[in-house]
Amino acid sequence: MLRDDERFSAHKRPFPGLEDSAAMRGLLSSLLAIDPPDHTRLRTLVTKAFTPRMVEALRPRIQAIVDERLDAAQAAGRLELIGDLACPLPVTVIAELLGVPPADRERFKRWSDDLATMADATLALAGLEPAERAVAELEGYLREVFAERRSRPRENLITALVHAQAEGQVLTDEELLTTCILLLVAGNETTTNLIGNGVLALLEHPRELARLSEDPSLIRAAVEEMLRCDSPVQLTSRLAIEDVRIGGKDIRAGTEVDLLLGAANRDPGHFPDPDRFDVGRPENRPVAFGYGIHFCLGAALARVEAQVAVGALVQRFPRLRLDGAPERRPGVVLRGLGSLPLAF
Repeated sequence: MLRDDERFSAHKRPFPGLEDSAAMRGLLSSLLAIDPPDHTRLRTLVTKAFTPRMVEALRPRIQAIVDERLDAAQAAGRLELIGDLACPLPVTVIAELLGVPPADRERFKRWSDDLATMADATLALAGLEPAERAVAELEGYLREVFAERRSRPRENLITALVHAQAEGQVLTDEELLTTCILLLVAGNETTTNLIGNGVLALLEHPRELARLSEDPSLIRAAVEEMLRCDSPVQLTSRLAIEDVRIGGKDIRAGTEVDLLLGAANRDPGHFPDPDRFDVGRPENRPVAFGYGIHFCLGAALARVEAQVAVGALVQRFPRLRLDGAPERRPGVVLRGLGSLPLAF
């Protein structure tokens, strides 16, 4: 279904009660939920900043941010992984990519947190008021930034998107807004979840933690296993455009189908011994980032951030252990931790 964009649309209906929500309308008009040809045009413009080569060039800066956060934790003698590392890292990286000044990054993180609830139907109604306020404040902020970057270009992603519009490509102000907001939300919440879920999995499997600590070359495979075992995004959905029969089941046109990425990543027909956590699992290709034309734009960036963060953590603190009970955040679509207290 994920690769069949001719029979399954990414366009989604608003959750009941959210039809008039500006935040929901923005989400449903973003890259996440539109089909070709608009999806193709928008993604082509944004993809240039997220190629594996461009992302690899960010690795030294990501390492510097991680080292700075771990230095502070070591000096304090404690580490609450989510608040001290897993949250600040991706928001700093995406803010720098977009060209957001350091003084504005706390606001960006608050806006991101408030908007993230809209991606999960089980939380959307409860988070409607802060999400609406966040989208209004963020749109006002971004419109000012767009105007400034038109007259004073800089080396950042917002400037590139603004000037792509000026050079004749069809990119409206509304498309600029929804694209930047999506990059902010998707670039923060999911990476935070990946790092938190992954470190918790290591702590729950001390032999694998020791194995990774002793052999840092396993970090790339370890991150893939973290994505597989406890996917930051548990499900996505598609709308059937025509009557389809899949797996012996009839799906009528107009039916919205939930696709369980977390379950696919535990499919015993594809992953031998799927409930075993193995940081060296060979030929491991989870679908945590989706598949097809909507494959996560920031997948390469999320992977590098997790590789650097988790790799540095286990190398610096080989005696890492829990220092209290972890707290899960509510939700069904997005799966992550609210806190993970650690001792070292």
